[in-house]
Amino acid sequence: MRMKKLLRVENLTKENILHQITFDMEQGEMLAVMGPSGSGKSTLLYNVAGMDQPTAGQVWLGDVEITKLSEDEKARLRLHRMGFVFQQMNMMANLNLLDNILLPAAQANRSRGRKSKEELNLRARKLMEKLGITGLEQRTITQVSGGQLQRACICRSMMNGPEILFADEPTGALNKSAAGEVMGELVKLNREGTTILMVTHDSRIASSCDRIIYLLDGQISAELTLGKSAAGTEKRREEKAARWLMEMGW
Repeated sequence: MRMKKLLRVENLTKENILHQITFDMEQGEMLAVMGPSGSGKSTLLYNVAGMDQPTAGQVWLGDVEITKLSEDEKARLRLHRMGFVFQQMNMMANLNLLDNILLPAAQANRSRGRKSKEELNLRARKLMEKLGITGLEQRTITQVSGGQLQRACICRSMMNGPEILFADEPTGALNKSAAGEVMGELVKLNREGTTILMVTHDSRIASSCDRIIYLLDGQISAELTLGKSAAGTEKRREEKAARWLMEMGW
């Protein structure tokens, strides 16, 4: 059965960077964006997520055209319907891990006021348990490893139950082992239904995604469909992605 289309990008253009980018994402899909430095990967993500305004083109999240919204409307959309994980983790040094995770939920709750403090705390703790960082609630960001901190960032991004998660090099600052663990958590979230659009320079990370699009000089030059990952297929997927990227001149 074909999934519902969640994201539609049409002729997205950012002067001197992106040139008429068009693609769709279905609900529950996991898509990687790759390409050489300067190809426009992060610019694409920021324009699709409404953090930057394109020169031309449209971006739709469901039935909402993001590119027509005001800055305040886009901020509300990002808060309530999107989640973000970045290479630079942007956690507050003066807060413990639990309070950092709670920040977006507390902000959203001020505008909607639907949940009690106890409910929000319970959700945060459940997310920490799911991502394997239970027991670290009271630690500061300097008292945990890079992998643990990025898992906390994923928890924070999921607090408001986003329809889509945007990830910009989410494993870029991690060693190979931690990167694999964090990517495994993102794959689990995707299998549970979270749509993920990810920028990465790591072919091994990208091979876990359903699909890879390759940007070159601000345009989509090629696309590789891998489908959903399954146990025991990791090596074959990595090899297929690596061969394809070599053909792209990676």
